Amino acid sequence: TKKLKMMMTLTSTHEAKQVRSNLCRLYLRVWYHTNSVIQMSMSMISIIGSFVFLSSALFQQGEALSVDGPSILSRRAAVSAALSSAALASASLAPSAANAATEEKPKRSFRRSPAIRFISALGDPKSSSGSGSETWGLWRDDPGPRGVYLKDYDRRLEANNNVAPAGWSFDPTDWWVEEHGLIMSTPEPLPRKSVNKETKEIIPEKQYVVTGDREITTVLTVRDDGTWELEKGSLFDVTHLPCRSAAYRGDTCAPMNANLKDFPVKPGAEMPVINGCAKQDYAVLFVLGEVV
Repeated sequence: TKKLKMMMTLTSTHEAKQVRSNLCRLYLRVWYHTNSVIQMSMSMISIIGSFVFLSSALFQQGEALSVDGPSILSRRAAVSAALSSAALASASLAPSAANAATEEKPKRSFRRSPAIRFISALGDPKSSSGSGSETWGLWRDDPGPRGVYLKDYDRRLEANNNVAPAGWSFDPTDWWVEEHGLIMSTPEPLPRKSVNKETKEIIPEKQYVVTGDREITTVLTVRDDGTWELEKGSLFDVTHLPCRSAAYRGDTCAPMNANLKDFPVKPGAEMPVINGCAKQDYAVLFVLGEVV
């Protein structure tokens, strides 16, 4: 009986060891295959990243890229310290299938801007077309780093005959502020005419490649009569939400009336009211270049 019990104990112990061994082998197999999948995924990410970087490099070099092809992969350059992380936008700039079926448009090329530019736009955020582009503006350089904080207005603008350290002039009756509380230069009127490079003919419209640095990159057409339209998406879709801007106007409008606690402004939120000022919010669009 004792011998039988001993044999049963040994058998039980052996089976337990066998089970543990099998479990260990199973765990190792699962770990190995999981690790392989992770490594493969990382390799794919690396390959895709390399492809995106190469595409970005071509874009940055100003290669003439067709905007009527299936898609364009673009990379936004760093536009300021606050927006230092590069963003990737993949979007089709081709006409819609319905339009392509009804009319065949000539092939176009994209010309990169020397630097990211910025459009200040007014319009219904849900609309893809409208009027009033004669009131839109253009910054050819990022106005943020060239700005002056509201708290420094008296010593950096007022004390310097309303000329900023960066050289732009401040208009006390019409001035612009961005989301961090920086007084910016006033944008120039948005150009709405172009020139045919072959015939030198003046064309009463101009096309920009714009993005909100989110999902959509598309062509914006603005015309001399003030009408505008997007080939894809709405005005909201091409608005860069973290960039907020507003014009503050009026004879009693002064930077020292601003409440500094209202800044910074959250992405997508309206700019704060400043006592004595008539405020007008503007959407900010990134301009990657022009269609030529």
